[in-house]
Amino acid sequence: MRENQLDALRQKLDEVNLKLLRLLNERAELAKQIGEVKQKQGINKFDPERERAMLETLVQHNEGPFTDNTVRYLFKQIFKASLDLQQTSQKKTLLVSREKQATDTVVDIKGTLVGAVKPQVVAGPCSVESEEQVFEVARALKEQGIELMRGGAFKPRTSPYDFQGLGEEGLKILRKAADQFGLKIVSEIVNPSDMEMAEQYVDVIQIGARNMQNFELLKAAGAVRTPVLLKRGLSATIEEFLFAAEYILSGGNHQVILCERGIRTYEKATRNTLDISAVPILKNESHLPVLVDITHSTGRRDILLPCARAALAAGADGIMLEVHPNPAVALSDAKQQIDIPTFDTFIKDLRASGLLDQKQVTVR
Repeated sequence: MRENQLDALRQKLDEVNLKLLRLLNERAELAKQIGEVKQKQGINKFDPERERAMLETLVQHNEGPFTDNTVRYLFKQIFKASLDLQQTSQKKTLLVSREKQATDTVVDIKGTLVGAVKPQVVAGPCSVESEEQVFEVARALKEQGIELMRGGAFKPRTSPYDFQGLGEEGLKILRKAADQFGLKIVSEIVNPSDMEMAEQYVDVIQIGARNMQNFELLKAAGAVRTPVLLKRGLSATIEEFLFAAEYILSGGNHQVILCERGIRTYEKATRNTLDISAVPILKNESHLPVLVDITHSTGRRDILLPCARAALAAGADGIMLEVHPNPAVALSDAKQQIDIPTFDTFIKDLRASGLLDQKQVTVR
């Protein structure tokens, strides 16, 4: 008799479990729809006021035997699961997401591949100062088999009195050097209206850290078909970084390279703090190639080599650093640029570690 009663109660419990499962899934579908509406309206998915109001309503209608605290705990778990579902659903729709595209994106810069097996080095002066300066660096890069040269023609500076760059004239110098030595140019653009002009000179448009959330500039970069190198903002989270890249991809330009360049922390031993963990996280979360700017992240010549090794060992698709013929007289970032002999030794040591391709190219 007692066994029959126990079986009957268990059967009812099983039926309630199935009802609860159906209701939870129904609730989950509604939560997903709410998340989609919030995404379109640009509203944060987590609403603490709404959660508090729902919990208070549930507690007011609680007739036991669960205590109010137990009810709060149980429904908080349900709310958290629903929020996780909304965020997972959103990730699947993002163009930058690994869930949207499982295969790695390889950015083809006129035959130079970023995101393929071979790590790349992007090197050159912080600012374009003269034709002589740029040509000297370009020659050194060519001798080391480096294919990508960076150089700033437009320089957003903290102080309005610091050197702001040569503008279009600087881009012309870069293009002339690149054509003579067979290099590809990476240079920063700061104004959306300059995008069309930049396409005449550069092979990769760089969007700097200070402009990572310049949304009009991101939209303009999405409208062109020139590859874009997007740097992480000084205080940007990885999520904000990926959303900035999403602006470009959503505009139709899928040739985007992410660049970790250090974030601002309380530490003063380095210019910024190199977030090396961002490299594997970005590689897991996104299909876009990832570079690490070891110059801006550290601001120290003496630790460039170990930081480069760490970046490549962590899975970066390449590194970026600043090289100047005479850093002592550089018009910007004089303390952190390295001279050409130091650069030659740096590349030699990096190749010796097995993290960089051994191929050498001789100037013709």
